[in-house]
Amino acid sequence: MHVFELGFVAAVLLAATPILYASLAGAISAQAGVFNIALEGQMLWGAFAGVAGSYLTGSAWGGLALAIVTTAISSVVLAVGAARWNADPIIIAIGANLVAVGLTGFLLRVLFGVSGTFAPTGLQGLPKMAFLADVPVIGPIFAGQTVLVPLAFVVIVAVGLWLRSTPAGLRLRGVGEHPEAATTLGIGVSSYRMWTVIVAGALCGVAGAQLSLGNVTVFTENMTAGRGWIAVAAVMLVSSRPLWLPLACLGFGAAEALGFRLQGIGAPQQLTDAAPYAITLVVLVLTRIRFTRRRDAVLSS
Repeated sequence: MHVFELGFVAAVLLAATPILYASLAGAISAQAGVFNIALEGQMLWGAFAGVAGSYLTGSAWGGLALAIVTTAISSVVLAVGAARWNADPIIIAIGANLVAVGLTGFLLRVLFGVSGTFAPTGLQGLPKMAFLADVPVIGPIFAGQTVLVPLAFVVIVAVGLWLRSTPAGLRLRGVGEHPEAATTLGIGVSSYRMWTVIVAGALCGVAGAQLSLGNVTVFTENMTAGRGWIAVAAVMLVSSRPLWLPLACLGFGAAEALGFRLQGIGAPQQLTDAAPYAITLVVLVLTRIRFTRRRDAVLSS
């Protein structure tokens, strides 16, 4: 087993990319003041819509477009409920996650007459960047990836800088941190939050499409397998700061890629599959400890 090779780097990027998009969705929602734990369900719907769109249109790009649009539409429930009506986003998100699991399984049977796995002959996956195959170092890492993989890092950096350096980004942060002050300045707090959650839904659609049309070319019931919850943990780990998300997500991606490598040398699959989720639990515990210490320091000062 070798981890210090370019093939392992490629595997880490492949595993981390859906989590990167989903965690960015969670981070911007949190910056706007809405703690979004619907990432798992939205990513699952994006994966289903991506495969369904690719099958129905004969184009993977059509699948990606359908995933983005329909996942953004599905997030309107959370956006309006939490931002406009001040409902508890946690309760709405839990419902959205449960609906996504049931609805994708139901539509799989109704629309395509199958259950479990849908991988029809000729299903188009997102194209790989094979034109990079002969480029030293970059080729072995990116030639087998879709364009969504490097684009994830570009988008995260752009959003991070937008939040830090532009008036609109600063207003969004103000809406999340001091909504009353933002209201006195004439900023539409509920509108900012609502549209941010809808954009976050579109990002989860990209995450799901990358998972079902980029990482593989198939849809399997509940195929997100906890990646949305890992994205939530990544958001908590970096305190919703987008520029730090790659560090956290690549760590989770490395754990998943390492698990596949360990299976290759005979390690039990159940043990290696549990590695990313065990890391998630550790992260949540460490985050809670850090939060408690910071709160105690503030109270004692």
